This record gives sequence, structure tokens and C-alpha cells, in this order.
Amino acid sequence: MLAMTQSQDLSHTCRMGGMRNRSGARLGTELSRRAVIDAATRHYLACSPLDMSALAGELGIGRSTLYRLVGNREELVATVLAEQTERTFRRTACRVTTAETGADHVLAVLERFMRAVSDAAPLQALSKREPLLFVRVALMPGPVEHTSTRLVAELLTREHAAGRLELTLPPDVLGQAIIRMCDAHLYAPLLGKPEPEIDTALDLAAALLGITPQTP
Repeated sequence: MLAMTQSQDLSHTCRMGGMRNRSGARLGTELSRRAVIDAATRHYLACSPLDMSALAGELGIGRSTLYRLVGNREELVATVLAEQTERTFRRTACRVTTAETGADHVLAVLERFMRAVSDAAPLQALSKREPLLFVRVALMPGPVEHTSTRLVAELLTREHAAGRLELTLPPDVLGQAIIRMCDAHLYAPLLGKPEPEIDTALDLAAALLGITPQTP
């Protein structure tokens, strides 16, 4: 995370070649957008509600500048969740043993990822505090679904390119189908179920990958 510095005198910073916010980032640059996202991420990881007015004050910028940099509150939450999704996916994927290949490897990554997401305290806090916002951001087309689909498609592509997995659909199409199906079961409590249905999601993902369940 970017450390917040004390505010500088605005007239001085204007004379020095452009107004800067309290994070030291020149307004209107990609760096200042990064500072906003990092600050919002810090609040998210602390399980704190995201207040746009408070965030603008923390960064020493106006609300109009904040919205210009990162969009509205829902768009900023979506950006934060999409970035955390990618970090969690890549971190959990690195922990899967290389002995698992093909569909087994894909399923192992999906299981670790879903269990990590299910156990994430910041995500639990957000989904309980603002369930409707969470549904719109996490379960509908947008940055979070796009990021998840891309990551699974990359995983499918690598296994297919290595000759360890046969695909009956393009990786992006199959990846999106897997993500949407997994999300419906991972977030089952939002749909009235008592707990996440990760095992069911994995069984369905296995079917999409062409694995036939063993007969007892």
C-alpha cells in the first residue's frame, strides 16, 4: 500500500508544476488513480465500509476528482475486488503441487481458490454488510467476472498447450462457464443456502472438463 504523506500547501504545489494530492501523486495521472485504489483496498482489507467523501478527504482531493479518477463507488469496489481476486488466484495457484496435471490441476486450483475466497474475512464482511452491492459486483458481468474468467482461461490454455487437457470449447468460453457455475455455488448463502457448496461446484466443473465421476 502507498503510505499517505501530510498535505502540502496547494499554492506552493501549483507553482511547482501542478497540484498534488496528499499521497504526493500528481492529480490526473495514473499514479493518482493507483493511490486511490490502494487507499480503498486498505479500507476493504480492514473490513471497513468505503465512504467516498471520507476517502476523498483522506487523499486530499475533491469528490469530483475522485470520481473522475476511479468512477463511482460501485466501480471502485469492483476494481478493488477484481485486483484482490487476481492476487488470491495467483497465490493459491502457486501452492498446487506440480504432480497434478490436466483437469486434476485445474480442479485443484479452483478448489484452493474457492476455499480461500470463502474464508476471506474482508469478503465476508462486505457480503454481509452490503449483499445487494456484492451481488451486482461479484456475480454479474463486470471487472470481477472478467478477471476470474481470464485467469481460468489462462490456466486452461496452459494445460491444453502442454498436451495435458483436451478442450471442447474455446478457453474463454469454458472459463466463463466454469466461473459462473462456481460463483453460483460459492456464494450460495446469498441465495438462501446455509453454506457455500464448493464440492458441488467442483463436481460440476469436473463435468465441464470431461471428467466422468467414478461409480461407487
